[in-house]
Amino acid sequence: MPKISRRRLFIKSAAGAAAADLAWPLQQSTRLAVHKGRIHQSVARWCYPKIQLRDLCRAAADMGLRAVDLLPPEKWAVPREFGLICSMGYAGANDIYNGLNRPENLPAIETAFRRNIPRAARYGVPNFICFSGARKGMPDDQGANHCIAALNRLKRIAEDHGITICMELLNSKIDHPDYMCDHVAWGVSVVRAVNSPHVKLLYDIYHMQIMEGDLIRTIQTNREWFAHFHTGGVPGRHELNGRQEVRWDGVMRGILATGFQGYVAHEFIPAGPDPLASLRQAVELCDV
Repeated sequence: MPKISRRRLFIKSAAGAAAADLAWPLQQSTRLAVHKGRIHQSVARWCYPKIQLRDLCRAAADMGLRAVDLLPPEKWAVPREFGLICSMGYAGANDIYNGLNRPENLPAIETAFRRNIPRAARYGVPNFICFSGARKGMPDDQGANHCIAALNRLKRIAEDHGITICMELLNSKIDHPDYMCDHVAWGVSVVRAVNSPHVKLLYDIYHMQIMEGDLIRTIQTNREWFAHFHTGGVPGRHELNGRQEVRWDGVMRGILATGFQGYVAHEFIPAGPDPLASLRQAVELCDV
């Protein structure tokens, strides 16, 4: 399947797939997929552009999920209609290639965070995503210093409202060439320097399997710096099944062993004919 950008799919979805949404034939089951519930599971909205948000929330709630991931501010109220929350919110003004490693980006990012973090607190959104940005020739140590300075400026807003800012770890090998926060050591060096319980990392298991592997040991060694996880089958970012290389039940047990109480959000692109059946399969696999 051609490489698909999360940002491109999200913008396309937000901008106008209403007609397609209405036409999508939902084949959901009301049978719970979550029985143990020790992993707090969520689902990334952008991976289901042909399903209306309310239908996705209803299906998620019926499966036993707790949240929907990666929603903009105007959508935060919708999951609450179904007893869910938005587990990771977009604040705006910050994207994968234009991030915190460029001081010129900070004023717009700070304005968006100051506007939306108080609102997020009212809707029970626990986390905000942020990005390092691309290198564009900038040395990694200089980019780290810029990110540290930016996050030191933003952390008080998050601390005052009980929100955690999460910088996402992404792969620069396949999906996001030149992205700076592409290794755990670099990301940990940044959040460790900021030294706030409300500034941590989003460990995307799909991306970090591509970049580094060694998933369980890395998660357990750096447990205090990870506030959120994403899934996705490797290779291809499709279903969590026997056609990809990560043993998901083992990784989930590794996460559980750290005492993690946050969210694991499914962020794979369903390739099968029934995307909700694919989601159910992933939820059942990760319910360890």
